[in-house]
Amino acid sequence: MIKSVCGYCGVGCGLEFNKDTLIGDIAYPINEGNLCSKGISELISIDTPTRLLRPLLRESIKDEYKISSWQESIDTIAEKIKQTPKDKIGFYLSGQLLTEDYYIANKLGKGFIGTNNVDTNSRTCMSSAIVAYKKSIGADFVPLRMDDIFKTNLLILAGANTAEAHVVFHNQIKKAKKYGLKVVVIDPRFTDTAKIADIYLPIKVGSDIDFFNLISKRLIDEELYNKEFVANHVNNFELLKNKFKRVPTTKMLKRTGLTSEQFDAFFELYKESKNIITAWTMGLNQSVQGVDKNLALINTHLLSGKIFKEGNGPLSLTGQPNAMGGREVGGLSTSLAVHLGFDAKSIQKVSNFWNTTSINNKVGLTATQMLEANLDVLIICHTDPVYHLPNRNKVEALIARIPMVVEINAYENSQTAKFAHIRLPAAPWGEKEGTQTNLDRTITKQEKLTRTSIECKPDWEIFKLLACGLGYEKEFNYKNPKEIFEEYQQMTKLNDYMDISEASYDELSKKPFIWGEKIKNFLTPDKKGNLFFVENKLLSEKTSLEYPFILLTGRTRDQWHSGTKTNQPTTLLKYKELNFCEINPQDAEYLNIKNGESIKVISSRGELVTKALVTESIRKKTLFIPISNTQVNYLTNDLLDRESLQPDYNHSAVKIQKYIEAHNDLQ
Repeated sequence: MIKSVCGYCGVGCGLEFNKDTLIGDIAYPINEGNLCSKGISELISIDTPTRLLRPLLRESIKDEYKISSWQESIDTIAEKIKQTPKDKIGFYLSGQLLTEDYYIANKLGKGFIGTNNVDTNSRTCMSSAIVAYKKSIGADFVPLRMDDIFKTNLLILAGANTAEAHVVFHNQIKKAKKYGLKVVVIDPRFTDTAKIADIYLPIKVGSDIDFFNLISKRLIDEELYNKEFVANHVNNFELLKNKFKRVPTTKMLKRTGLTSEQFDAFFELYKESKNIITAWTMGLNQSVQGVDKNLALINTHLLSGKIFKEGNGPLSLTGQPNAMGGREVGGLSTSLAVHLGFDAKSIQKVSNFWNTTSINNKVGLTATQMLEANLDVLIICHTDPVYHLPNRNKVEALIARIPMVVEINAYENSQTAKFAHIRLPAAPWGEKEGTQTNLDRTITKQEKLTRTSIECKPDWEIFKLLACGLGYEKEFNYKNPKEIFEEYQQMTKLNDYMDISEASYDELSKKPFIWGEKIKNFLTPDKKGNLFFVENKLLSEKTSLEYPFILLTGRTRDQWHSGTKTNQPTTLLKYKELNFCEINPQDAEYLNIKNGESIKVISSRGELVTKALVTESIRKKTLFIPISNTQVNYLTNDLLDRESLQPDYNHSAVKIQKYIEAHNDLQ
């Protein structure tokens, strides 16, 4: 029996594998033997007909791919990189990568090629939370863990559908409810998560800042804030207090779409709760004001003093298995390595550690900037930007202009494949080993369960080959993931609050390691939390007479992103509908749209055809299309948060038309 961990969401459930059987690990603390439908079917992602198994190469995206060798492919990439200015080279990484993969890619790009254009698809899901954590508490640090839900009285879920996106954690929430936990769900949709709520608040899209500001203002006005904590541990209180004096409560409440009775009922529960956790995910992060939404939420914990205490705090829910590990390594272009930035002192530390003189002091391009930067080389690893970036028609036009696009992937059916020049077959989950960090700082280890397919290679080895092709054999002379992890552990000592060096790679096979458990205070220079006054500036795309609906996007329980792993003929995951558009019955009646009918959804950027799901679960003038519809980003807008540069996926103005397939026309 081999023990491993799941490679889907950020929960990181323990698994046991025996020959061809996969079950949940009963002894594993996170899931206690439970798995979701994706986790149960994890093995299918290895043995699927959609695997990419050999290197492929072509000169132009108009040509057919030809089978290549690893040597030819690596030589071609290396030669192109040598001829290219470093600021014209980009690495587009993914939360699907293991920590060792991330480390090698980051070291190669920033440390030796000399480009800081090394970013990850975490830019599109977690960057707003990262910026807010750094501004408010001093570091990209989640100050509590998942099991804190058993030590709290109230769990507030804002823009987070745990029943479908973090299924096993959701089951733990239901278990905690049996011991007295109260749950509030804040969402424009009455989701499966809302079904377990003690209070459900059907907030209007885009009004999260108003809602959390209402909490903060009430805490201040009614003198319910923790005076001692604020006086001793928090900055900017008087500034926030004075700003709130000029903020009209009635206007904020009206923007939320909630009644005073609804908010009062919530606030009574809030006041009665000794311990409070607020958890959130893409509903807040994926916004043109994503950072401000996060700051408004964290303000409530700073004012109440419900932070850095058991059962309290702001808990961001990471979507991918190793998005947090990538952040720790330095996989974002806005950080250098191990949470260090591009200041002179940090650059010197990292340069000495890597023994290099090639580090650039200029912050790199983010994933949401790379395609517009006229790059000459773009290396994409285990992610699908053509599918997941907003305003897809624009994305396709931009990526088609890049002279060399390299795709490293385990699967051949990505949306990006048609725009790549070289495709390198990577080993997927189960065919490689290495570490990942779950959403609450828990470092776990994926084990190799079966042989690596034909010509596939683990990602760290692919980046090592490229490094050697560029002449860095000595600096990248790694024999296995353990060597890489242990070098990374030594590097974390450059940052005095990261205690990852205390972990043991070999022991991770038996039990996880939680880093940062000794951190009980703010990580700002003055060791105090920072309050920020933020207001809803209504920066998102606005509806109009032509485009009267707001479109939301999100996950479904049985599907993983674009479906390269889960939506295949051999999978068993099609329990829930994957292609639909939720619409309120009153809107459907006005448009004469019946449940199940084909509809065309149109924005100013593009359109798609889907199926109407008429439901009371969504607010009027609001639609929801799951990201399992691979065409959804033809609709979404590419507005970005000015600080996190994260896209506003959940506020696109659209219209609907009835679609008659037989005649290919509209009514």
